[in-house]
Amino acid sequence: MKTRILALAAMLLTAGPASAGEATVAGRQPQEVVRLLTVGNSFSKNATRFLGDLAAAGGHRLIHRPIVVSGASLELHATKAQAHERDPKDEAGLYASGRSLKQELQDGPWDFVTVQQASIKSHDVETFRPFAAWLRDYILRHAPGARVLIHQTWAYRRDDPRFTNPSGEPGAPESSEAMFGGIREAYGTIARELGLGLIPVGEAFFLAGEDPEWGFKHIGPFDFKEARPPSLPEQAHSLHVGWQWKALKDGTRAIRMDGHHANTAGEYLGGCVWFEVLFGESAVGNPFVPSGLDPSYARFLQETAHRAAAGVSTQEGQTFPGRPSSRKARPQAP
Repeated sequence: MKTRILALAAMLLTAGPASAGEATVAGRQPQEVVRLLTVGNSFSKNATRFLGDLAAAGGHRLIHRPIVVSGASLELHATKAQAHERDPKDEAGLYASGRSLKQELQDGPWDFVTVQQASIKSHDVETFRPFAAWLRDYILRHAPGARVLIHQTWAYRRDDPRFTNPSGEPGAPESSEAMFGGIREAYGTIARELGLGLIPVGEAFFLAGEDPEWGFKHIGPFDFKEARPPSLPEQAHSLHVGWQWKALKDGTRAIRMDGHHANTAGEYLGGCVWFEVLFGESAVGNPFVPSGLDPSYARFLQETAHRAAAGVSTQEGQTFPGRPSSRKARPQAP
């Protein structure tokens, strides 16, 4: 571990300004370098949490710079860039880093730049327009060597309040399955219209959730009124954070549901999909597994990510946005 830390430190000290988020394996010559800029929100942060670890374990080198705004939509990122074009000194056009999207794009070179819709809007293709097209053109203008990909987000957990306590808003999905149906249609449509590569994380979440052995099941009986920390409902094989204890302003703790964001398993699944797309290599057999994740379950998540990526790459002429010629499978575990 000490050797790896020293090697990583030396690499980061000698790398250029785009080195934030680099990962490699000490003593191993990387097979491929991928430079990635993600323009997203907490979902892109979730899905790329383990991407560097997977890349390093595969003998590759990842240079990743994330632009994260909580809850950000395509419209928010487009609007900020437009504000910067009108007045480079306007703080409305800058991120928390004090930099604009244009500056980040020009600070490449980037192999891939990704965009995504806010999860709450992802089922509605009309919310993507005209912002997805505007961002694609803006990215290609300022990072002409990059491939623009769209990160397909995932549906909320089936017991999320969006479904158990619906708002009644017209067009809002009534179930997790309906939400994913909209997501699949919306992202597929925009990818085809704009010629974008698709990172099918939502597809992988759906496939995993439908599996009879490894899919998340409804929780059993649980007395929420009498529950005390750290007691939680059974949530085996959930890909979402789900029920958790949260600290309140008055110092007490209450049990709350987060059916939106990915937990460790969901983040690993998402990372495996991104790995497949960016490196053109199967995630099946990758030696990196997050601490605390059952190896058999991790293997299932790897295989699910591979199914999702391979399935999207053959749908309606969709080309795999990574490097198909280098795609290789790892040896099967004995």
